[in-house]
Amino acid sequence: MPSDPRAVLTRPAPEPDVTVAYGEHPDQIADLRRPAGSGPPRPLVVVVHGGFWRAEYDRRHTGPLASALAALGYPVAQLEYRRTGQPGGGWPGTLTDVLAGVSALPGLAEAALPGHVTSGPPVLVGHSAGGHLALYAAAHAPGAVAGVLALAPVADLAEAYRLDLDAGAVAALLGGGPADVPERYATADPRSLVPLRPRTVVIHGTLDQQVPIDISRNYVAAARAAGTDIRLIELPECEHFGLIAPGSSAWPEVTSALRSLHEDH
Repeated sequence: MPSDPRAVLTRPAPEPDVTVAYGEHPDQIADLRRPAGSGPPRPLVVVVHGGFWRAEYDRRHTGPLASALAALGYPVAQLEYRRTGQPGGGWPGTLTDVLAGVSALPGLAEAALPGHVTSGPPVLVGHSAGGHLALYAAAHAPGAVAGVLALAPVADLAEAYRLDLDAGAVAALLGGGPADVPERYATADPRSLVPLRPRTVVIHGTLDQQVPIDISRNYVAAARAAGTDIRLIELPECEHFGLIAPGSSAWPEVTSALRSLHEDH
């Protein structure tokens, strides 16, 4: 019997080296992991977790991903943020938290992990709803983002609302549908925020049942038409969770794409 791809969500991982706060709320924090090896300081990799923006999913399920990236020599931050179902989560807190964290973390990490992190803009790695948040941050604070690796991102909120992904997750985030709160969709929906300035790679599995691959296909086509430096890597036989599972068949594609974004900076 094949293993459950969701097993990565509960897979144990080494504890982070240090946790830093970028705000006053208990969820305005990030776990930092020191890179293996003794190379020069490198730009931070900020991992933005998914879970359809809901409170029951937190940064801990990205521990295996983050520790594997640190083992490859990257300084890594696992960003936490307020989520729907929590006071201050949803609109606009979830979005403003991610912007604040992405902007603050390079400096916080440089201080907490001296000699390992440059203070320049980070590369964002976002999965699922975290992919949406990474694209959102890159659109609204392009100077604070060196590049984006979006793994099965919810890159079209209006379409995700129409498809009722995760039983109303987008409505819970934004407070309604596109007809109810159009100004929020105009601000928060990556599909409305092209072109994107930071270089971007999108990876999506053709077997994804949580976020249909057509969302990425259509988003990347629109972003490219608007002038974004973006590419889409489609992985046959890959579902949603393999993208964040070290050792999966998708993992070499993920690390190769991150290397291509990170080495430019």
